[in-house]
Amino acid sequence: MRRIYLNLMIAIRSLYSFKLRTGLAVLGVFLGTFSLILVSNLSASLTRKGEMEIEKLGRDLLVVRSGTIRRFGGASRLLSEATTLTMADAAAIAEGAPSVLDVSPSSHRTFPVRYERNVLASILVTGVTSNYPNLRNFHVKEGSFFTVQDDEGLSRVAVLGRKVAEKLFGDSDPLGRNILIWRVPCRVVGVMEEKGVDLSNVDQDNQIFVPVNTFLRRFVNKNYISTIYVQSAGSASTSAAKRQIESILRERHSIRQGKRDDFTVIDAKDVAALKSQATSMITILGRVAAGISFLIGAIGILSIMILIVNERRLEIGIRRAVGSRSRDIITQFLVESSFISLMGGAVGVLLGFLVTVVVFKVSRLPFTISPEGFIISFVASVGTGVLAGIYPSRKAMSIQPVDIIRS
Repeated sequence: MRRIYLNLMIAIRSLYSFKLRTGLAVLGVFLGTFSLILVSNLSASLTRKGEMEIEKLGRDLLVVRSGTIRRFGGASRLLSEATTLTMADAAAIAEGAPSVLDVSPSSHRTFPVRYERNVLASILVTGVTSNYPNLRNFHVKEGSFFTVQDDEGLSRVAVLGRKVAEKLFGDSDPLGRNILIWRVPCRVVGVMEEKGVDLSNVDQDNQIFVPVNTFLRRFVNKNYISTIYVQSAGSASTSAAKRQIESILRERHSIRQGKRDDFTVIDAKDVAALKSQATSMITILGRVAAGISFLIGAIGILSIMILIVNERRLEIGIRRAVGSRSRDIITQFLVESSFISLMGGAVGVLLGFLVTVVVFKVSRLPFTISPEGFIISFVASVGTGVLAGIYPSRKAMSIQPVDIIRS
């Protein structure tokens, strides 16, 4: 223990003689550790956010949209719109697809909404069935959701999203109040829990839910819908459910072989996978940048250690002449090189953690710490110092006492 302490004191004294070069070497290791910690934590947080967004959409969810939808980059675009998706299609999927657990037909449109003097110019009004909350994992916080009887009886009832309730009623209780959606008066029976924006970039809190049959008859007077939400029997059944849905709808819509579908079946996990690919790319680029920083730090440590060996040739020669073991000299220079990298690594870990906390608070990302990032950073810091110290320590070992005495 005493020998390690003496080696450390000698290392500090030697490095103090090359303050600028030591600082630059420490900076290289610091940047590598800092970027590695930051990128690892952000990557873990974004991955967790993706999982949370899938949970927001619903478990094992498939979305059937009328028309043709294609993805360009990270956004979905409706290339063609169709009017062939109907309530009967939703019933056929529920009855004819063995891998399907539940379905909820839906349609939507924006309307002005008014309560007394409060007017909201454009609010998304979504017609859904009574099983929608369970299928979408989106539940009522106050009051209740409408029932099957409300849907069948074309009842004029509404369930408000959290933001809509706050905009219309402020701190007042909205339950039992009547609001005017376009020209249709509706009684508020519930307020949904806070949900936020889902993977489809729709703010779930800024919409109003009404029974789907009420929506089709009283609001838009149409007999077709835009969306069917489908819950598969499990994660393993999702692909089979998708094939069954496509087969049923192609047959019902009389689409011949080779012709393009007039609907699109979207797997929520596929959408999340596209976002995770972008996250993976960010992680890779961040780790490459960290690797370059560690390489620069290693080169800096190597240059400093070579200078230190040249400056201390006399000391090394005398130590070898009086019987110092090779192991002691090698240990001395490895301790010095490792000390530089550990200084940079320690500061990088500390600042990386603090900046991560700030980023999470500002961007409202889920707070997630990656143990893998800390482990890799520590190993990389130590490894950088050890590898950069091998050549200088061997160079020190090649110094012969006889040559030093002669010089």
